[in-house]
Amino acid sequence: MFGFRFIKTQPTEYVIQYRDGEPSRQGAGLSFWYFAPSSSIVVVPTASVNEPFIFPETTADFQEVTVQGQITYRVVDPVRTASLLNFTIGPKGAYVSEDPQKLSQRLIDQVQVAMRAEVQGLSLKDILASGEALVGRVLAELGRQPMVEALGIELLGLSLLAVKPKPETAKALEAEAREALLRRADEAIYSRRNAAVEQERTIKENELATEIAVENKKRQVREAQMEAERAVQERRLQIERDKMAGRIGLEQQNKELVALATANQREDADAKAYGLAAMMKAFANADPKLLQALASVGMDPGKLMALAFRDLADNAAKIGQLNVTPDLLREIMKGREA
Repeated sequence: MFGFRFIKTQPTEYVIQYRDGEPSRQGAGLSFWYFAPSSSIVVVPTASVNEPFIFPETTADFQEVTVQGQITYRVVDPVRTASLLNFTIGPKGAYVSEDPQKLSQRLIDQVQVAMRAEVQGLSLKDILASGEALVGRVLAELGRQPMVEALGIELLGLSLLAVKPKPETAKALEAEAREALLRRADEAIYSRRNAAVEQERTIKENELATEIAVENKKRQVREAQMEAERAVQERRLQIERDKMAGRIGLEQQNKELVALATANQREDADAKAYGLAAMMKAFANADPKLLQALASVGMDPGKLMALAFRDLADNAAKIGQLNVTPDLLREIMKGREA
């Protein structure tokens, strides 16, 4: 109506009203009337934006890879951004130029430049294994670019969704990795077998060591038993020696006793012989009848009768007849029985 128009912006939009080439009103989420013939309205979105990207690159070992990801950013200095790019809206609320779409493309170009510098310095295997380290280096490089600061934007994040080599290269890498895994599996099997053999050897050695220890113990036990038996035998021999020594001592004493007894008997016999010789010498000149009469002194009557019969027998030629009465025989027999 009469050139006046109303505009209402969101909190994530920064609006600037220019009159006569100078900003007359600006702020986020403003709503106001303005006179269209003399005003220019600039609306800069300040919400975060996710921009995907995908581009091919070549690694240090001349392998082609495809890098896919997204960059997240937002406008933090709308005035500076609006000074470099045209964010003016027309009467129908649409941008009058394509500069708003160029902002993301300029940022993606910077991402590609930084990513190419990093990819070209790494081999294919390093690229596929770098991941977060590659993202960190690219973000650090983008933060040092003057273009990013000049555009008045802030980088919120960078994500790598995929780094893909060519299909034939991927198959070769898969084959190499598969062969490496198979080799490691074989090595693990061999290691397990070797460990089992080593463990079995250790067990056998322990068993042999145990048997040797048992045999040593048995030998020690046998030696101890033999030592004990030898000690017992030596003790028995010592006892026998002591007994033998005792017997020898006893026999020696018996020998001395017999010798002493023999000497005593000899002296006794010598004394008797000497007495008998002296007696015989004394009776050498005596009458035999007298000696016989002396010998019959105190003799048993029976013996006297025997001597009498002997004398009778000696003089039998002179005796014509001899009568012996029963009473005499009875007396003689009584004497023998007594």
